[in-house]
Amino acid sequence: MKKIFITFLILSMFQQVSYAAFWHKTPKEQLGNTIKKEEYPDSKDVEPTIDPNQDTLLIKGGIEETMDITLEECLRYALGNNPRIQSAMQDVFASDARIRQAWSAYFPQFGWQTGYTRIKQLQLSDALGQNLTFNYFVLGQISATQMLYDFGVTQNQVTIRKLDNQGYKITLTGTVNDVVCEVKKAYFNLQYALEAKKVALEMVERYEAFYEQAKAFYKAGTSPKVDVTIAEVNLSNAKLLLIQAENSVDIAMARLNNTMGMPYANRYNISDNLRYNPCEITLDQAMKIARESRPEFLLADVKVEEARQNVKLVKKSYFPQLTVEGQYQIGGKTFVSNYGYNFGGYLNFPTVNGMLIKNEIKEAKALHSKEQANAANTKNNIYYEVQQAYYAMIEKKNSIPVSFLGMKQAKENYELSYGRYKVGVGNPVELKEAQTQYQNALLTYYNSLYQFNAAKADLEKYIGKNIADGEVQLDTSKAKTNKNSKKHSKHVS
Repeated sequence: MKKIFITFLILSMFQQVSYAAFWHKTPKEQLGNTIKKEEYPDSKDVEPTIDPNQDTLLIKGGIEETMDITLEECLRYALGNNPRIQSAMQDVFASDARIRQAWSAYFPQFGWQTGYTRIKQLQLSDALGQNLTFNYFVLGQISATQMLYDFGVTQNQVTIRKLDNQGYKITLTGTVNDVVCEVKKAYFNLQYALEAKKVALEMVERYEAFYEQAKAFYKAGTSPKVDVTIAEVNLSNAKLLLIQAENSVDIAMARLNNTMGMPYANRYNISDNLRYNPCEITLDQAMKIARESRPEFLLADVKVEEARQNVKLVKKSYFPQLTVEGQYQIGGKTFVSNYGYNFGGYLNFPTVNGMLIKNEIKEAKALHSKEQANAANTKNNIYYEVQQAYYAMIEKKNSIPVSFLGMKQAKENYELSYGRYKVGVGNPVELKEAQTQYQNALLTYYNSLYQFNAAKADLEKYIGKNIADGEVQLDTSKAKTNKNSKKHSKHVS
């Protein structure tokens, strides 16, 4: 018994020593006691992200990957992922299938039938004074019908379906045009939000310097405690504005992701900054491009032609249809007792309701006139939209140098105020006002850049083409000639 007790005591002591030795090992040696983030990431770390090599959304855990993205890449992602574009494409595919459905009237129709019929003829049974019952078996009845000519009815239907398909293609172009404009404006808005965040961060740094300077003056006994309090309040307000600016960046990025059709995209960096890209285009050039490229302008003419073709189709409601038909049967008293066939050609005239067709023609003509009026109204609205977008872009363009000059003046005023405050001549109220003016001037300048780029995107949407990347070739030779002639006339005078 004593041996068992001593053995148990030795084992217990050895187990305690083993535990103590284990817990004093390095973390690498304590296998199973630490959680590796690479193997078991938190749920917040497992989010959809963009694979730049495959252009697809992948689920990645562990280490977050941040990529740089440009406006061109955003447009490419939008063209491949935006659901509005995908929906418009399916409308094109469906309308293309409807064209083939219309052409199917020229293809033969085949039918096959089998069955059994039991007949008791009332008149014959009554005349003969006995019940006569017949069994009729049909092993197979094959029929084929071919329409030879319908006097242009099918051709009109196909033409209407083709115009309908053309309209859906134009609508797809318009959808792409709208999405591109939305992506550009969202991208520029994100650039502006990032610039506003930089301004807020700069203001925090400046207010921190102001706060440290006020504390130094207070410790030296040259400024009262109220200056330190004012500087501290200003710093707190600046930090609050920085928080709001960071939130605006998140919202702007979410808006851009939504326009691209990738709402779950991970965070990324913008490769370029908000800047001014010149746009030298005249109103006459914009109008000419809109008449040639604006989807709504082209769609209006397509709808008018479709309504005209519908008038022609309704007028052909009186026309007959020339067809040939053949039929072969096996059956009779038993399934194979006999066979028969027939074939022939037919000129089938429709059942005519003169009053109905007359009023259908009136309706089609009225709808044609309606589409003509709608087309004129659409074109007038397009002219107005182009003019409005053009003048808005010119306004934003002219405001950029003014806002830039205001930014320079506000910065100079701030530096003078801060210099006065550092040497003990200025006061915190004057410095606060100068710093606020400088901050507002910075935001006004960046906002003018954003407004110009957004107005330019609207103009590109309303004319139906991108002004950048060489899509629109502007003839500037006339403008240069006019400028040279004006300079020459001034020199001569």
